Amino acid sequence: MTSVQQPLPFLKGHGTENDFVIIPDPDGKLDLSARDVARLCDRRAGIGGDGLLRVVRAAAHPEARAMADEAEWFMDYRNSDGSVAEMCGNGVRVFARCLERFGLAEAGDLAIATRAGVRRAHLAKSGTGDAQDGDGGVTVSMGRAELPEDGVTVRVGERAWAARHVSMGNPHAVAFVEDLAHAGSLLEAPVVEPAAAYPDGTNVEFVVDRGPRHVALRVHERGSGETRSCGTGACAVMVAAARRDGADPVADGQPVTYTVDVPGGRLVITERADGEIEMTGPAVIVAEGTVDPEWLDGQEA
Repeated sequence: MTSVQQPLPFLKGHGTENDFVIIPDPDGKLDLSARDVARLCDRRAGIGGDGLLRVVRAAAHPEARAMADEAEWFMDYRNSDGSVAEMCGNGVRVFARCLERFGLAEAGDLAIATRAGVRRAHLAKSGTGDAQDGDGGVTVSMGRAELPEDGVTVRVGERAWAARHVSMGNPHAVAFVEDLAHAGSLLEAPVVEPAAAYPDGTNVEFVVDRGPRHVALRVHERGSGETRSCGTGACAVMVAAARRDGADPVADGQPVTYTVDVPGGRLVITERADGEIEMTGPAVIVAEGTVDPEWLDGQEA
């Protein structure tokens, strides 16, 4: 049960149609349970979203206090089922845009604390004419990818593919397929073997080629199901595609950029020579309002 006593302010936003309920809680006073989060993210009985972003000062959150000297704000990200997640790349962009909307950040550079560490973002000014959404884009430094040597397999029905294990602070299994339809409905999580490679579950990306350094994906996000976009997934896919294509910027000193199409739009991903991965894409705030605390407190058992 939540501790909310007054109307609860919220924003609704999306990045390439990966959408979020955004709750401002600068002093970390809210106690939103997994059940509360799932209710808010419900697309029929709630506001609706792939996840929830709680905006908290890093100094006010026990998981972020150690990062408070580096980043003032902490992105407390929850999946739509209420489970806690380490990172969300599209969420970081929307979070940055939200800080600007609240007057807590200006266009330019800022640092955001996440459970996967501090991520740095650059906000273009709103209304600068992004070709996709009519809003300024946001570039986020996503950190370095880790590529465990685990051999993993992804299965959907009778089909199976060898997949690449990539960590972007959260886990991914990347499978290159002939047709995105082979991913099936993605209503349920694809089977990933061995399960021991992902003790806490994983996000699964299905990828096809669209052209030179241009790929498209569908994704099943852990705790959310199929979503219209996944920022960390797009980064994981870019790294897996680059290695498949023989590119390794850290080894050869040459940065590489891929265009990654997702069902909800397009992201541009660059891996620099130092291994840092940068993701650029839109971040849009579409609505704001308040949640009735009696509705949130009055959930049926």
